[in-house]
Amino acid sequence: MLNSLQGGLVVSCQALEDEPLYGAFHMAAMAMAAKEGGAVGIRANGYEDIKAIKEKVNLPMIGILKKHYPGYGAFITPTKADAKLISEAGADIISIDATNQSRPESLNNLVRYIKEDLHKWVMADIATLQEAEYAEQIGCDLVGTTLSGYTPDTIHRNRPDFELLSDLSQKLKVPIVAEGNIESPDQAKKALELGASFVVIGTAITRPQLITQKFVEGMKTVG
Repeated sequence: MLNSLQGGLVVSCQALEDEPLYGAFHMAAMAMAAKEGGAVGIRANGYEDIKAIKEKVNLPMIGILKKHYPGYGAFITPTKADAKLISEAGADIISIDATNQSRPESLNNLVRYIKEDLHKWVMADIATLQEAEYAEQIGCDLVGTTLSGYTPDTIHRNRPDFELLSDLSQKLKVPIVAEGNIESPDQAKKALELGASFVVIGTAITRPQLITQKFVEGMKTVG
């Protein structure tokens, strides 16, 4: 499966409850459009969206479940129950928050459960090199730059974090995924040149209200 993702674009099809395209029907349509445009994989959030997309699109699926547990920082597939749910929905790769943020369950135990009980590959969403090295050590199959800039320790980092991507590519043996604030084809190409196995893009493709807003704001400078 990784061979089919190599060098390609994975489109993250997600919408929050307060967004116009929220809902499994819309996300399945978005994924179909992404495939038609040449995407080699999809990343999606939650049981309903993943299931609906898998019924329409035959591409590798990186599944997540965003869930906030009171008192804890980690929110991307933070528990075994969350991982089991999206595995049942059809996720091929389960992505988890592998940062140093507080979590409701042990990261090590979560990774072991996904690999040994669910028999799925694990992608670690990290924010620092140290987190990435630990994720590789405990058996994660891929490491993504997804959370750089979104944790207290990395809020100051440039986005997209090409420096982190370069460091990961030089020091890790597992495939590296470039994800987070990639907004143009040139940036996606640069990510591959720096050693990313593939690139994940969401907002720049799948949130039309924000894309529209960007154009509107840019046009205000005229005249």
